[in-house]
Amino acid sequence: MGHISAEGSSDRGCGSARVLTSKITQAAVTGISASVRTTLVGDIGGTNARFAIVGAGRPESRRVYQCADYPEAHAAIEAYLAEIKPVARPQSISLAVAGPVLEGSITFTNNGWRISERELLASGFERARLVNDFAALAIAISKVTAEELVWLGGPREALPGATTVVLGPGTGFGVAALVRDRGLQAVSTTEGGHIAFAPCDDEEMELLRVMRRQFARVSVERILSGPGLASLHQALAVVDGRMQEPLEAAEITRRARAGDESCLRTTRRFCAILGSVAGDFALAYGARGGVCIAGGVAEKMADLINASDFRARFDDKGRFTAYTQAIPTWLLSSTDAALIGAAQALEL
Repeated sequence: MGHISAEGSSDRGCGSARVLTSKITQAAVTGISASVRTTLVGDIGGTNARFAIVGAGRPESRRVYQCADYPEAHAAIEAYLAEIKPVARPQSISLAVAGPVLEGSITFTNNGWRISERELLASGFERARLVNDFAALAIAISKVTAEELVWLGGPREALPGATTVVLGPGTGFGVAALVRDRGLQAVSTTEGGHIAFAPCDDEEMELLRVMRRQFARVSVERILSGPGLASLHQALAVVDGRMQEPLEAAEITRRARAGDESCLRTTRRFCAILGSVAGDFALAYGARGGVCIAGGVAEKMADLINASDFRARFDDKGRFTAYTQAIPTWLLSSTDAALIGAAQALEL
């Protein structure tokens, strides 16, 4: 797999799940100076676009923009460059994007933007790369420090050299894995947020029936995301036979922390379902190297996740409960991980 350069074309294949080769550990970026190469890196989701410049160290000149304020990604990129006024325009660009990258382009699932590597090259960059945002997190996972991981249960230490899964809720729900086997490693990119929701108890069976009236197919992302938290809150009210004013995710979590019983009920159910889904992906990948929960919604709910049945539901896998009990879980709290991963992806 490779990025598009000004002289060549992409050798990327189609498909929503693909593997990036084990050059991850060899990726490097150069120092920031007017005389050396620099890379503009970005982390673009359904709501926010974060940009920075990467040279020899961690990302610098970080800025965050609201996607809704710009008609297209190019406008946000140019606004960023106009704001920071770099000594020299970055020669390369690498963007972590929320959705499947197909043939070097993406149409965002949760906003109206579309962008391609060819268009980025045409705008003046010498090299361009688009990579799924959770794939970027998986690429960067070996660079994450202990201080950037909040323990959520299970063993304190992961099995060395084993596969690690990164997943979680934001505007959507992302899933990727750093697959390791006998000294080799590769990144598996998926659209795992769109697998079907699997109820684990009678109430969740009823939730599925209620939510199917709104969505013909209820995927994990319909529940485990910012918009999904709001939908879950409404569905639980229907299950309970009560009226409920529509609330946004931020208001639900705010009221839950203030002790509102209906909002606490929603966040507890949300975290429990997150635990079940995380445990399912741990089984699917054999993730003895641990599971990292990431995404903007999860980061804002760290205290609620810790106070919930998240870990109990992660472990509850019937005959394979002992297997999942041996897998550590963390919350990824790094603001730079996706940006670092995007920079490394340019070199793969």
